Amino acid sequence: MISIDPEEREIRALSDLANFHRKHVLEIGPGTGRLTWRYADRAAHVTAVDPWVGGIERARETTPVAVAERVEFRPAAFLDFAADHGPSVYDVAILSWSLC
Repeated sequence: MISIDPEEREIRALSDLANFHRKHVLEIGPGTGRLTWRYADRAAHVTAVDPWVGGIERARETTPVAVAERVEFRPAAFLDFAADHGPSVYDVAILSWSLC
């Protein structure tokens, strides 16, 4: 089994840059949700948008019960997501390890 970031450097770096506590977060390019699960327990709500349908499906399947009500995965490119939705308010927007 491959362990990605066992030292938790990625989530520490994100946490140093943004406060997720009770915030509404827009995550662009979550892939399979690998990083999403590491901060979602602190957020009020996470909207995660990714054009990779397989990744979104995997993220939905593996959503931890503890954060299931807080995280919403949407299979869409960011520009399509933005065009299909009116103005939204997010406290934090992140794009990490993503090519969108």
